[in-house]
Amino acid sequence: MEIGIIISIISLVVAAIVGFTNIKRNQHADNRQAAAEMTTVIVKLETLNNNVTEMKTELRSLGTNYQEIREKLIILEQSTKSAHRRIDTLEGKETSSNTH
Repeated sequence: MEIGIIISIISLVVAAIVGFTNIKRNQHADNRQAAAEMTTVIVKLETLNNNVTEMKTELRSLGTNYQEIREKLIILEQSTKSAHRRIDTLEGKETSSNTH
């Protein structure tokens, strides 16, 4: 064989090995970068999940507070109606006692 052919074959083998090694190295770097990006996304999703959970808890609390306020308002309205009836009754007695 000629030296040129042997050098060409050796060059081809070395180029193939270097190319394969670079592909593997790039693949590892890509995997690390993808893992870092995925970790960031997971952390952000967990934060969003925690925020949504907090908001749900606050909404339940607000609902309970709203219900309590509603019940108190109903009692207040009933008490006001009763007070108006008593005032009307007292005013009626005063008017009738003034005419006698």
